[in-house]
Amino acid sequence: MTGTPLRVGLIGYGLAGSVFHAPLIAATEGLVLDTVVTSNPERQEQARAGFPDVRVAGTPDELFARSGDLDLIVIASPNRTHVPLARTALEAGLAVVVDKPVAGTAAEARELAGLAEKRGLFLSVFQNRRWDNDFLTLRGLLAEGALGDVWRFESRFERWRPQPKGGWRESGDPAEIGGLLYDLGSHVVDQALVLFGPVTQVYAESVVRRAGAETDDDTFLALTHANGVRSHLYASATTAQLGPRFRVLGSKAGYVKYGLDPQEAALRDGERPGPGWGTEPEELWGHIGAGESPLTGGEDPVPTLPGDYPAYYAAVAKALADGGPNPVTAAEAAAALEVLEAARRSARDGMTVQL
Repeated sequence: MTGTPLRVGLIGYGLAGSVFHAPLIAATEGLVLDTVVTSNPERQEQARAGFPDVRVAGTPDELFARSGDLDLIVIASPNRTHVPLARTALEAGLAVVVDKPVAGTAAEARELAGLAEKRGLFLSVFQNRRWDNDFLTLRGLLAEGALGDVWRFESRFERWRPQPKGGWRESGDPAEIGGLLYDLGSHVVDQALVLFGPVTQVYAESVVRRAGAETDDDTFLALTHANGVRSHLYASATTAQLGPRFRVLGSKAGYVKYGLDPQEAALRDGERPGPGWGTEPEELWGHIGAGESPLTGGEDPVPTLPGDYPAYYAAVAKALADGGPNPVTAAEAAAALEVLEAARRSARDGMTVQL
């Protein structure tokens, strides 16, 4: 990609902004991190230390006041701000990337999609887990037909955090759009939809288990896809013994993979994309086979493909510069939100929801 790099304004410099977006933007050819917006003095200094050439603004209004100097706005602020900030950016004529969940409802996501289409602007949703190493590996196995017809997809995003951390993500205020259903649930539902397509039926259990917790911290979803695949999805902060990240059962074989993709941990540790990025050691590879488990033998290791979070912003840059495809559309995000909304109703009312 040649030409002048596209100038990016990043709103929010908490976990999402500082660990994921800023490093990935800075590592992408064709993009330059121009401005970081945060009102927190410590985070302002953190941004300047990590990116010496970056400008720092205290409020989104300061950023939008010089919207003519920018090409792309990335919204990595608290969930409740996603829709109003995305709307303001689109009305200012700017391309937009919004961290997941793009909105609290599918209707709001479609409203933003309609506004972007009306103005002929780019709107994308950051779903980095589509570029996890295990997910890329599983997509390859499915494309090869290695498992036969898939009957059941089990996906777990589990953690052991017996004490609540506090903050807006664990707030009980519905306006905050907190809780694991919309946090980790956004990832596991999006992955299930990408792999197996639309959902016709949703059942969910969503529980508050930890003392002092205000919103769901242990959630299970059972999805029936239109093609007959059943997805069982777990998102939990209260799992004392972690299950497999993926267990996928088909008519020919099953695939089992433990452990999380290493990219988040690497980014948290200050590593940056480069040679060997996203790879994991052989002892962490998943296994494929039939009639046995990875513990009892009879299964073959499957080399895990490298994870590739940088691919998301590379696709964004190409879409803006050359008209390439949008890596994650707002319409796709709305489909996932429909499932999350149905799951919330199911857990509340103790019923299965038809879509």
